[in-house]
Amino acid sequence: MKAIILNLSAWVMLPIMDGFAKYLSSTIPVLQITWSRYFFTVIIALPIMLFFFRKDFKWTQQPKLQLIRGLLLFSANILFFYSISVISLAKALTLAFIAPLIVTILSPILLYEKVGFRRWAAVITGFIGSLIVLRPGFVEINSASLAALGTGFLYGIYLIVTRKLHNSDHPLLTLLLTGVVGAIIGSMIVPIVWVKPTLIEWYMMFAIGFFASLGHLLLILSLRFADASRLAPLGYFEIITNIIIGFYFFNHFPDNWTFLGLFVIVLSGIYIFKRESLNKSNI
Repeated sequence: MKAIILNLSAWVMLPIMDGFAKYLSSTIPVLQITWSRYFFTVIIALPIMLFFFRKDFKWTQQPKLQLIRGLLLFSANILFFYSISVISLAKALTLAFIAPLIVTILSPILLYEKVGFRRWAAVITGFIGSLIVLRPGFVEINSASLAALGTGFLYGIYLIVTRKLHNSDHPLLTLLLTGVVGAIIGSMIVPIVWVKPTLIEWYMMFAIGFFASLGHLLLILSLRFADASRLAPLGYFEIITNIIIGFYFFNHFPDNWTFLGLFVIVLSGIYIFKRESLNKSNI
């Protein structure tokens, strides 16, 4: 029960970060918003690591993978923050939910896992769900929708790299290093687009880093009480918080096609998680 509460709490926190990012996108460049997410994450996470988890603060055994992971998430965040600056939070997140499908497609290549017919069928079904949301030929496909799909693609590779790091580095160290990579890269790029924020905007930029840190910390803590494969389907709870924030603050509510596509993508994703869990238990 602890694992479920912690995990669901994380999926409440992370959409709040997205809500602040969407609000700021009308006045602050996307790259600057992305920079703030990483810069303030490091400022918040580093003291927590040093004070509460000093014994786990050991240098990574796989620095190259940590760098790749940081680059992937940084790029995914840029694409996602751009997408929500144009389209609704719910539509962007729904399209980004293709990440588990990408994991399944790339698992035979990058993780050397065997993927059976049922999981391939679930992948195809999931992509049909994304086509329902996009409706090519009926609705013009814009760059923001493609960016949301790109987010899901990069996040899928990010999840594969995370799996490879799971048995070598402490999750909190991985969280910190991912933040450091993003903060360094963002700090090199952000002067090009920098817009001087107001005091309120500074508070919101800090809030983005705060809720990102809190959300990921809750996810890490939840994994202490339950296996990742069992908790993974709970990630779809994020859409509920996402829809509430989108409707209450931005007057956006998903249309019936988006709901239908979301339903198809979520079902296929959950099926994939269940099959992976079943296969692991049979090993």
